Amino acid sequence: MAMRVFVAGGTGAVGSYVIPALVREGHEVTALARTPEKASALTAQGATAASVSLFDRAALTAAFTGHDAVVNVASALPPVARFMSAKAWRNNDRVRTEGSAAVVDAARAAGVGRVIQESVSMLYRDQGASWIDEDAPIDRFPMTRGNHAAEANTHEFSEAGGTGIVLRFGWFYGPGAAHSELLFAQARHRIGVVLGPPDSYVSSIHVADAAAAVAAALRAPEGTFNIVDDEPLTKRGYADALVRAAGKTPWVRGPGRAALVFGDRLTSLTRSLRVGNARFRTTTGWAPHYPSAREGWIATAARPYSL
Repeated sequence: MAMRVFVAGGTGAVGSYVIPALVREGHEVTALARTPEKASALTAQGATAASVSLFDRAALTAAFTGHDAVVNVASALPPVARFMSAKAWRNNDRVRTEGSAAVVDAARAAGVGRVIQESVSMLYRDQGASWIDEDAPIDRFPMTRGNHAAEANTHEFSEAGGTGIVLRFGWFYGPGAAHSELLFAQARHRIGVVLGPPDSYVSSIHVADAAAAVAAALRAPEGTFNIVDDEPLTKRGYADALVRAAGKTPWVRGPGRAALVFGDRLTSLTRSLRVGNARFRTTTGWAPHYPSAREGWIATAARPYSL
């Protein structure tokens, strides 16, 4: 059934894939745009641009009125070079805390029935080689503060009678994901980045598959769902897949276990997370086009980069 969907974060790395995914399925899409250039990009994708602040409840309420669902994939991730700086994460924390609260409040005031909120699978505790589903224990460390707040706000939306859906995504990769492009640039120089023990697991998701999951979530019941590849790879396997997709053989892999010395600043990337997607697949019928990062990185390498 076609819906009227409002997207916050529709011009970001994931959002730029979400908009066309929703349009292809026949939904009428409106998306937040902060600049004329971004508004033009949204229009070119078949969406209507709305110039409102993510933190303005009254303006959001007016913009949301008449919509069936709101998708919040807004973020403000710092550049890779500043990833370990707590100060660099403040804008993203504000988007995930204050922004998600404003979105939920406005959705309720506007009578929107469904809110879909982006979160991350890196909230789970290190489980070694064991599979992780949505009932596995989660963790709290400084960089998870914003995601925990966003999830809590979405659950409050459900408790108030709406359908709140949290999507815990794996590591994003693919064209348009800035950190992904940096990793690929290093792969061209035969450098495979391994964060944490080489035999630990990383659960990833191509940005196009992530967007397809957002569209599928429009038919999901309330709850929390993992959105990851079918086959998580070990850190060593992930690095090798990336380098080989670049047409090289790996010469250097690092920093490996040495990355653990950075503690909480890299906890989300150094732990072992073998996350499963069975609940969302069974519930919605969604399946990733790329079963693992091996296939996904090959497809990514076939796309031109601006590096």
